[in-house]
Amino acid sequence: MNPTMNLYTPQARIQTGRLGILLHGGSLGTGGKTGLSLLRYSRAEIVVVIDRTCAGQSLRELTGIDRDVPIVADLEEALGFHPDILMIGIAPPGGGLPEDWWIELDQALNAGLSIVNGLHTGLVPQIEARHQTSIQTYLQPDQWIWDIRQEPADLKIGRGEARSLPGRRVLTVGTDMAIGKMSTGLELNKAAQQQGILAKFLATGQGGLMLGEDGIPLDSIRVDFAAGAVEQLVMRFGPSHPLLIIEGQGSLLHPGSTATLPLLRGSQPTHLILVHKAGQTHVRDHPHVPIPPLTRVIQMYEIVAEAAGALQPAKVAGIALNTLGLTENGARQAIDQVQDQTGLPCTDAVRFGAEGLLSAIMGCES
Repeated sequence: MNPTMNLYTPQARIQTGRLGILLHGGSLGTGGKTGLSLLRYSRAEIVVVIDRTCAGQSLRELTGIDRDVPIVADLEEALGFHPDILMIGIAPPGGGLPEDWWIELDQALNAGLSIVNGLHTGLVPQIEARHQTSIQTYLQPDQWIWDIRQEPADLKIGRGEARSLPGRRVLTVGTDMAIGKMSTGLELNKAAQQQGILAKFLATGQGGLMLGEDGIPLDSIRVDFAAGAVEQLVMRFGPSHPLLIIEGQGSLLHPGSTATLPLLRGSQPTHLILVHKAGQTHVRDHPHVPIPPLTRVIQMYEIVAEAAGALQPAKVAGIALNTLGLTENGARQAIDQVQDQTGLPCTDAVRFGAEGLLSAIMGCES
Protein backbone atom coordinates (compact mmCIF):
# COMPACT_ATOMS: atom_id res chain seq x y z
CA MET A 1 0.00 0.00 0.00
CA ASN A 2 1.12 3.54 -0.76
CA PRO A 3 2.58 4.78 2.56
CA THR A 4 1.21 8.28 1.93
CA MET A 5 -2.35 7.04 1.33
CA ASN A 6 -5.04 8.02 3.83
CA LEU A 7 -5.88 4.81 5.69
CA TYR A 8 -9.58 5.67 5.63
CA THR A 9 -9.98 6.15 1.88
CA PRO A 10 -11.86 3.43 -0.02
CA GLN A 11 -8.68 2.65 -1.99
CA ALA A 12 -6.73 1.97 1.19
CA ARG A 13 -9.53 -0.09 2.70
CA ILE A 14 -9.69 -2.20 -0.46
CA GLN A 15 -5.96 -2.90 -0.33
CA THR A 16 -6.17 -4.09 3.28
CA GLY A 17 -9.52 -5.90 3.06
CA ARG A 18 -10.71 -9.42 2.26
CA LEU A 19 -12.45 -9.17 -1.07
CA GLY A 20 -15.28 -11.11 -2.63
CA ILE A 21 -15.98 -10.40 -6.31
CA LEU A 22 -19.52 -10.57 -7.69
CA LEU A 23 -18.91 -11.85 -11.21
CA HIS A 24 -21.96 -13.79 -12.46
CA GLY A 25 -21.03 -15.03 -15.94
CA GLY A 26 -17.99 -12.75 -16.04
CA SER A 27 -15.41 -15.44 -15.32
CA LEU A 28 -15.75 -16.37 -18.97
CA GLY A 29 -14.87 -12.83 -20.00
CA THR A 30 -18.41 -11.72 -20.89
CA GLY A 31 -18.67 -8.27 -19.35
CA GLY A 32 -16.32 -9.24 -16.54
CA LYS A 33 -13.38 -7.02 -17.46
CA THR A 34 -13.35 -5.25 -14.09
CA GLY A 35 -13.49 -8.41 -12.00
CA LEU A 36 -10.87 -10.18 -14.10
CA SER A 37 -8.58 -7.16 -13.80
CA LEU A 38 -8.95 -7.30 -10.03
CA LEU A 39 -8.05 -10.96 -10.05
CA ARG A 40 -5.02 -10.36 -12.26
CA TYR A 41 -3.62 -7.18 -10.72
CA SER A 42 -5.05 -6.44 -7.28
CA ARG A 43 -2.60 -6.46 -4.38
CA ALA A 44 -5.48 -7.11 -1.98
CA GLU A 45 -6.50 -10.48 -0.59
CA ILE A 46 -9.26 -11.90 -2.80
CA VAL A 47 -10.92 -14.77 -0.94
CA VAL A 48 -13.85 -15.75 -3.19
CA VAL A 49 -15.50 -15.23 -6.58
CA ILE A 50 -19.29 -15.42 -6.89
CA ASP A 51 -20.34 -16.73 -10.29
CA ARG A 52 -23.26 -19.09 -10.60
CA THR A 53 -22.25 -19.88 -14.20
CA CYS A 54 -18.81 -21.22 -13.26
CA ALA A 55 -19.23 -22.33 -9.64
CA GLY A 56 -16.85 -25.09 -8.62
CA GLN A 57 -14.53 -24.65 -11.59
CA SER A 58 -10.85 -23.68 -11.51
CA LEU A 59 -10.14 -19.98 -11.89
CA ARG A 60 -6.71 -20.79 -13.36
CA GLU A 61 -8.19 -23.07 -16.02
CA LEU A 62 -11.00 -20.66 -16.89
CA THR A 63 -8.96 -17.47 -17.10
CA GLY A 64 -5.26 -18.30 -17.10
CA ILE A 65 -4.88 -16.04 -14.05
CA ASP A 66 -2.36 -17.46 -11.60
CA ARG A 67 -4.48 -17.06 -8.49
CA ASP A 68 -6.02 -19.76 -6.32
CA VAL A 69 -9.49 -18.36 -5.53
CA PRO A 70 -12.60 -20.53 -5.16
CA ILE A 71 -15.65 -19.84 -7.34
CA VAL A 72 -19.01 -20.27 -5.60
CA ALA A 73 -22.60 -19.97 -6.78
CA ASP A 74 -24.04 -17.32 -4.46
CA LEU A 75 -23.38 -14.82 -1.69
CA GLU A 76 -24.58 -17.16 1.05
CA GLU A 77 -21.88 -19.68 0.13
CA ALA A 78 -19.31 -16.88 -0.26
CA LEU A 79 -19.84 -15.75 3.35
CA GLY A 80 -18.17 -18.98 4.44
CA PHE A 81 -14.88 -17.52 3.16
CA HIS A 82 -15.30 -14.42 5.38
CA PRO A 83 -14.99 -11.52 2.93
CA ASP A 84 -15.50 -8.04 4.35
CA ILE A 85 -15.79 -6.14 1.04
CA LEU A 86 -17.94 -7.10 -1.94
CA MET A 87 -16.70 -5.81 -5.29
CA ILE A 88 -19.16 -5.61 -8.18
CA GLY A 89 -16.86 -6.91 -10.88
CA ILE A 90 -19.17 -7.08 -13.88
CA ALA A 91 -21.18 -4.58 -15.91
CA PRO A 92 -24.60 -6.10 -16.72
CA PRO A 93 -26.22 -5.04 -20.02
CA GLY A 94 -27.55 -1.49 -19.71
CA GLY A 95 -25.34 -0.72 -16.71
CA GLY A 96 -28.06 -1.40 -14.14
CA LEU A 97 -28.33 -4.17 -11.57
CA PRO A 98 -30.58 -7.15 -12.38
CA GLU A 99 -33.30 -7.61 -9.78
CA ASP A 100 -32.01 -11.03 -8.70
CA TRP A 101 -28.64 -9.47 -7.84
CA TRP A 102 -30.36 -7.35 -5.21
CA ILE A 103 -31.04 -10.48 -3.18
CA GLU A 104 -27.30 -10.99 -2.86
CA LEU A 105 -26.56 -7.30 -2.28
CA ASP A 106 -29.12 -7.21 0.54
CA GLN A 107 -27.55 -10.35 2.01
CA ALA A 108 -24.14 -8.69 1.83
CA LEU A 109 -25.37 -5.52 3.49
CA ASN A 110 -27.16 -7.46 6.23
CA ALA A 111 -23.96 -9.44 6.83
CA GLY A 112 -22.02 -6.21 7.36
CA LEU A 113 -20.03 -6.29 4.11
CA SER A 114 -18.95 -3.02 2.53
CA ILE A 115 -19.64 -2.69 -1.20
CA VAL A 116 -17.62 -1.17 -4.03
CA ASN A 117 -19.74 -0.29 -7.05
CA GLY A 118 -18.25 0.77 -10.38
CA LEU A 119 -21.52 0.86 -12.32
CA HIS A 120 -22.98 4.06 -13.73
CA THR A 121 -25.99 3.66 -11.44
CA GLY A 122 -25.19 4.55 -7.83
CA LEU A 123 -26.09 2.06 -5.09
CA VAL A 124 -26.64 4.57 -2.29
CA PRO A 125 -29.75 6.27 -3.78
CA GLN A 126 -31.18 2.90 -4.80
CA ILE A 127 -30.71 1.42 -1.33
CA GLU A 128 -32.27 4.47 0.30
CA ALA A 129 -35.26 4.20 -2.04
CA ARG A 130 -35.70 0.46 -1.52
CA HIS A 131 -35.48 0.65 2.29
CA GLN A 132 -37.05 4.08 2.76
CA THR A 133 -34.26 5.22 5.06
CA SER A 134 -31.03 7.17 4.87
CA ILE A 135 -27.90 5.17 4.17
CA GLN A 136 -26.38 6.31 7.48
CA THR A 137 -29.10 4.58 9.47
CA TYR A 138 -29.03 1.44 7.35
CA LEU A 139 -25.30 0.69 7.46
CA GLN A 140 -23.55 -0.90 10.41
CA PRO A 141 -20.51 0.69 12.13
CA ASP A 142 -17.40 0.53 9.89
CA GLN A 143 -19.57 -0.52 6.93
CA TRP A 144 -19.48 1.68 3.82
CA ILE A 145 -20.47 1.89 0.17
CA TRP A 146 -18.27 3.43 -2.51
CA ASP A 147 -20.09 4.50 -5.66
CA ILE A 148 -17.01 5.14 -7.78
CA ARG A 149 -18.54 7.03 -10.67
CA GLN A 150 -18.89 10.44 -9.04
CA GLU A 151 -17.50 13.68 -10.44
CA PRO A 152 -14.64 15.16 -8.37
CA ALA A 153 -15.08 18.62 -6.88
CA ASP A 154 -13.41 21.89 -7.91
CA LEU A 155 -12.87 21.05 -11.57
CA LYS A 156 -11.59 23.55 -14.10
CA ILE A 157 -11.29 23.69 -17.86
CA GLY A 158 -8.04 22.32 -19.24
CA ARG A 159 -5.22 24.74 -20.09
CA GLY A 160 -2.58 22.47 -21.61
CA GLU A 161 -0.34 22.95 -18.59
CA ALA A 162 0.94 19.37 -18.43
CA ARG A 163 3.33 20.06 -21.30
CA SER A 164 5.45 22.05 -18.82
CA LEU A 165 6.27 18.93 -16.79
CA PRO A 166 9.83 17.65 -17.23
CA GLY A 167 9.16 13.91 -17.22
CA ARG A 168 7.69 11.39 -19.63
CA ARG A 169 3.94 10.99 -19.85
CA VAL A 170 2.74 7.81 -21.54
CA LEU A 171 -0.89 7.41 -22.62
CA THR A 172 -2.28 4.09 -23.83
CA VAL A 173 -4.59 4.54 -26.83
CA GLY A 174 -6.54 1.93 -28.74
CA THR A 175 -8.18 0.82 -31.93
CA ASP A 176 -11.30 -0.02 -29.89
CA MET A 177 -12.81 0.08 -26.43
CA ALA A 178 -12.21 -2.70 -23.86
CA ILE A 179 -9.12 -3.90 -25.68
CA GLY A 180 -6.43 -3.89 -22.98
CA LYS A 181 -5.35 -0.28 -22.41
CA MET A 182 -5.52 -0.53 -18.61
CA SER A 183 -3.71 -3.89 -18.53
CA THR A 184 -0.98 -2.53 -20.79
CA GLY A 185 -0.53 0.49 -18.53
CA LEU A 186 -0.33 -1.67 -15.43
CA GLU A 187 2.23 -3.95 -17.07
CA LEU A 188 4.30 -0.93 -18.09
CA ASN A 189 4.16 0.36 -14.53
CA LYS A 190 5.20 -3.04 -13.16
CA ALA A 191 8.15 -3.22 -15.55
CA ALA A 192 9.22 0.31 -14.59
CA GLN A 193 9.03 -0.45 -10.88
CA GLN A 194 11.10 -3.61 -11.37
CA GLN A 195 13.78 -1.51 -13.07
CA GLY A 196 13.84 1.04 -10.26
CA ILE A 197 12.15 3.78 -12.26
CA LEU A 198 9.98 6.10 -10.19
CA ALA A 199 6.78 5.60 -12.19
CA LYS A 200 3.14 6.26 -11.37
CA PHE A 201 0.08 4.61 -12.93
CA LEU A 202 -2.88 6.98 -13.05
CA ALA A 203 -6.31 5.37 -13.26
CA THR A 204 -9.06 6.97 -15.32
CA GLY A 205 -11.78 4.32 -14.98
CA GLN A 206 -13.52 2.25 -12.36
CA GLY A 207 -11.24 -0.78 -12.84
CA GLY A 208 -8.05 1.07 -11.99
CA LEU A 209 -9.70 2.84 -9.07
CA MET A 210 -10.99 -0.47 -7.69
CA LEU A 211 -7.40 -1.71 -7.77
CA GLY A 212 -6.58 1.05 -5.29
CA GLU A 213 -4.75 3.30 -7.76
CA ASP A 214 -4.94 7.09 -7.67
CA GLY A 215 -7.07 8.56 -10.41
CA ILE A 216 -10.43 9.86 -11.61
CA PRO A 217 -13.63 8.27 -13.02
CA LEU A 218 -13.36 10.06 -16.36
CA ASP A 219 -16.67 8.94 -17.82
CA SER A 220 -18.52 10.52 -14.88
CA ILE A 221 -17.11 13.99 -15.55
CA ARG A 222 -18.95 16.59 -17.62
CA VAL A 223 -17.32 16.87 -21.00
CA ASP A 224 -16.34 20.54 -20.57
CA PHE A 225 -14.26 19.65 -17.51
CA ALA A 226 -12.90 16.26 -18.61
CA ALA A 227 -9.57 17.54 -19.98
CA GLY A 228 -9.19 19.76 -16.93
CA ALA A 229 -9.75 16.82 -14.58
CA VAL A 230 -7.05 14.82 -16.38
CA GLU A 231 -4.74 17.83 -16.26
CA GLN A 232 -5.22 18.29 -12.51
CA LEU A 233 -4.44 14.61 -11.94
CA VAL A 234 -1.29 14.72 -14.08
CA MET A 235 -0.11 17.98 -12.54
CA ARG A 236 -0.56 16.49 -9.06
CA PHE A 237 1.83 13.59 -9.64
CA GLY A 238 4.00 14.79 -12.53
CA PRO A 239 6.45 16.94 -10.53
CA SER A 240 7.45 13.99 -8.32
CA HIS A 241 7.44 11.19 -10.90
CA PRO A 242 9.70 11.17 -13.97
CA LEU A 243 7.38 8.61 -15.62
CA LEU A 244 3.59 8.86 -15.58
CA ILE A 245 1.54 6.10 -17.18
CA ILE A 246 -1.98 7.30 -17.89
CA GLU A 247 -4.71 4.73 -18.36
CA GLY A 248 -6.38 5.12 -21.75
CA GLN A 249 -10.12 5.06 -22.38
CA GLY A 250 -12.18 4.57 -25.50
CA SER A 251 -10.84 5.01 -29.00
CA LEU A 252 -10.78 7.78 -31.58
CA LEU A 253 -12.05 5.15 -34.04
CA HIS A 254 -15.17 4.31 -32.04
CA PRO A 255 -18.26 6.33 -33.07
CA GLY A 256 -19.58 6.35 -29.49
CA SER A 257 -16.36 7.22 -27.66
CA THR A 258 -15.72 10.66 -26.18
CA ALA A 259 -12.99 9.80 -23.64
CA THR A 260 -9.79 9.67 -25.69
CA LEU A 261 -9.58 13.32 -26.72
CA PRO A 262 -9.73 14.80 -23.19
CA LEU A 263 -7.04 12.32 -22.16
CA LEU A 264 -4.81 13.53 -24.97
CA ARG A 265 -5.50 17.17 -24.17
CA GLY A 266 -5.28 16.88 -20.39
CA SER A 267 -2.18 14.70 -20.14
CA GLN A 268 -0.22 16.26 -23.04
CA PRO A 269 1.53 12.91 -23.52
CA THR A 270 5.11 12.67 -24.64
CA HIS A 271 4.62 9.06 -25.78
CA LEU A 272 1.73 6.85 -26.86
CA ILE A 273 1.36 3.07 -26.79
CA LEU A 274 -1.20 1.81 -29.31
CA VAL A 275 -3.25 -1.19 -28.14
CA HIS A 276 -4.84 -3.46 -30.73
CA LYS A 277 -6.56 -6.87 -30.73
CA ALA A 278 -4.80 -9.32 -33.04
CA GLY A 279 -6.85 -10.01 -36.14
CA GLN A 280 -9.60 -7.48 -35.35
CA THR A 281 -10.77 -5.81 -38.54
CA HIS A 282 -13.62 -3.59 -37.34
CA VAL A 283 -14.82 -1.86 -34.18
CA ARG A 284 -16.60 -4.40 -31.98
CA ASP A 285 -20.36 -4.54 -32.64
CA HIS A 286 -19.90 -2.00 -35.45
CA PRO A 287 -19.10 -4.00 -38.60
CA HIS A 288 -19.62 -0.85 -40.66
CA VAL A 289 -16.65 0.82 -38.90
CA PRO A 290 -13.42 -0.78 -40.17
CA ILE A 291 -10.11 -0.50 -38.34
CA PRO A 292 -7.69 1.11 -40.83
CA PRO A 293 -4.15 -0.20 -41.29
CA LEU A 294 -2.20 0.35 -38.08
CA THR A 295 0.22 2.68 -39.85
CA ARG A 296 -2.68 5.04 -40.55
CA VAL A 297 -4.02 4.70 -37.00
CA ILE A 298 -0.57 5.62 -35.66
CA GLN A 299 -0.44 8.66 -37.93
CA MET A 300 -3.93 9.74 -36.81
CA TYR A 301 -3.12 9.57 -33.10
CA GLU A 302 0.13 11.49 -33.55
CA ILE A 303 -1.56 14.22 -35.61
CA VAL A 304 -4.45 14.61 -33.16
CA ALA A 305 -2.11 14.66 -30.15
CA GLU A 306 0.02 17.44 -31.64
CA ALA A 307 -2.94 19.45 -32.96
CA ALA A 308 -0.97 20.68 -35.98
CA GLY A 309 1.84 21.91 -33.75
CA ALA A 310 -0.27 23.77 -31.20
CA LEU A 311 0.27 21.18 -28.47
CA GLN A 312 2.84 18.68 -27.19
CA PRO A 313 4.09 16.30 -29.92
CA ALA A 314 3.63 12.64 -29.02
CA LYS A 315 5.00 9.66 -30.89
CA VAL A 316 3.63 6.13 -30.79
CA ALA A 317 6.58 4.31 -29.21
CA GLY A 318 5.24 0.78 -29.63
CA ILE A 319 2.27 -1.52 -30.14
CA ALA A 320 0.66 -3.60 -27.39
CA LEU A 321 -1.05 -6.48 -29.18
CA ASN A 322 -3.84 -8.30 -27.37
CA THR A 323 -3.37 -11.93 -28.45
CA LEU A 324 -6.07 -13.47 -26.25
CA GLY A 325 -7.34 -16.65 -27.87
CA LEU A 326 -4.18 -17.37 -29.86
CA THR A 327 -1.66 -20.08 -29.07
CA GLU A 328 1.76 -18.90 -27.96
CA ASN A 329 3.16 -19.64 -31.41
CA GLY A 330 0.25 -17.85 -33.07
CA ALA A 331 0.71 -14.89 -30.75
CA ARG A 332 4.39 -14.56 -31.59
CA GLN A 333 3.62 -14.76 -35.30
CA ALA A 334 0.98 -12.02 -34.96
CA ILE A 335 3.45 -9.85 -33.03
CA ASP A 336 6.14 -10.31 -35.68
CA GLN A 337 3.65 -9.39 -38.39
CA VAL A 338 2.63 -6.15 -36.67
CA GLN A 339 6.28 -5.32 -36.02
CA ASP A 340 7.05 -5.76 -39.71
CA GLN A 341 4.03 -3.69 -40.75
CA THR A 342 4.67 -0.74 -38.45
CA GLY A 343 8.42 -0.80 -37.86
CA LEU A 344 7.72 -0.38 -34.14
CA PRO A 345 8.36 -2.63 -31.13
CA CYS A 346 5.38 -4.90 -30.50
CA THR A 347 4.45 -7.40 -27.81
CA ASP A 348 1.52 -8.71 -25.81
CA ALA A 349 2.31 -6.93 -22.54
CA VAL A 350 0.09 -9.21 -20.45
CA ARG A 351 1.39 -12.42 -21.95
CA PHE A 352 5.06 -11.61 -22.47
CA GLY A 353 5.72 -8.54 -20.30
CA ALA A 354 6.15 -4.87 -21.18
CA GLU A 355 9.93 -4.54 -20.92
CA GLY A 356 10.37 -3.99 -24.67
CA LEU A 357 7.74 -1.27 -24.75
CA LEU A 358 9.28 0.39 -21.71
CA SER A 359 12.72 0.34 -23.35
CA ALA A 360 11.26 2.03 -26.42
CA ILE A 361 9.68 4.73 -24.25
CA MET A 362 12.77 5.36 -22.16
CA GLY A 363 14.99 5.28 -25.24
CA CYS A 364 12.95 7.94 -27.04
CA GLU A 365 13.60 11.61 -26.49
CA SER A 366 10.81 13.17 -24.45
